[in-house]
Amino acid sequence: MPPSPTAPEHDLDTAFAALSDPVRRSLVTRLAHGDATVGELAQPFSLTQQAISHHVAVLRRCGLIEQRREGTRRPCRLRVQNLTLLRTWIDDQRQVWDDRLDALEQHLDRERPHQRGGAGR
Repeated sequence: MPPSPTAPEHDLDTAFAALSDPVRRSLVTRLAHGDATVGELAQPFSLTQQAISHHVAVLRRCGLIEQRREGTRRPCRLRVQNLTLLRTWIDDQRQVWDDRLDALEQHLDRERPHQRGGAGR
């Protein structure tokens, strides 16, 4: 049985799972331009407001957006600080692979003179 994920790993799992859906990615992109109600978020889609509400609930549960009351309106807002967690993880992975590729390139550079020297014999 695999170990249970730590809180940050769980946050990553739920956020990436939420963002695996193209509608939810579009909602996050829209909210990056400013707050919007579910009705406003639903406008460009051929989905019901109930379906958009479901997507909003998924994004809310994983902490990528928040919803507040303003009288009768309930605008959604992107929680940018939680997107930073995803960006940090992606940047860390990019650094690991950059380091590995740099090490491979250095290894290949060391091997190339041996290959050229041995080819003419």
